Amino acid sequence: MSSLEKDLEELVLKESIVSAAGINADNLLIGIRGDPSMRETTVERQRYSSSVDEHINELLPHFEELLLNRSTYQLFVGFNNGEIRTSSVFDPLTQEIHTAEKIMDEAYLSRQFPEISFEDKIQLTRDIYAGLRASPIYQRMPGYWHNIMKRRRQNWEPMEQHEIVSIISTLKTLREMPTYYMRNITINILQSLVRIQFNCDGTQILDAENYTRFLEENLPS
Repeated sequence: MSSLEKDLEELVLKESIVSAAGINADNLLIGIRGDPSMRETTVERQRYSSSVDEHINELLPHFEELLLNRSTYQLFVGFNNGEIRTSSVFDPLTQEIHTAEKIMDEAYLSRQFPEISFEDKIQLTRDIYAGLRASPIYQRMPGYWHNIMKRRRQNWEPMEQHEIVSIISTLKTLREMPTYYMRNITINILQSLVRIQFNCDGTQILDAENYTRFLEENLPS
């Protein structure tokens, strides 16, 4: 690559919150601040009990099933509004929206989410990106972006299955904390990232490997 392209590559990686190697600068946590008025009124706002809250014990095993044994690679759980969003390796460019009541239904789960082993899901991801790289349109991408994508492939590690189980097991506790509780969470097994919004302010983004450490260091026991 030219000197300019090398400079552009490093600038893109530096600017990205999540870079080719994951969260930038090996940080445990990235925090993005939001509406400051939310911090000021946190204690005054009562927690709203949604359909997710009402059926959390039935939903947690299904969340685990979606990520471990079904086509879902990304799961969003909106505790405040009962909205469940999923992304599938069989249709990776779209996002599907479901209600908590639907996700509780075993028959609905079987119809909507094809079974696939965790290992096959990871292999299919590799196959999808291999197909992209073979496209002549992909080849027209700037040279420095080719190098960025190559670095992503070299550094890519999906979330491990035990990490998924561990994260799901904490959701009820995070939601039921008395003052600073979780509003929503996104779990992406392909990026090995967890994105959490609490009721106080902003967004927390962390890698799955350090998820337990984050809870131990930042949340009351």
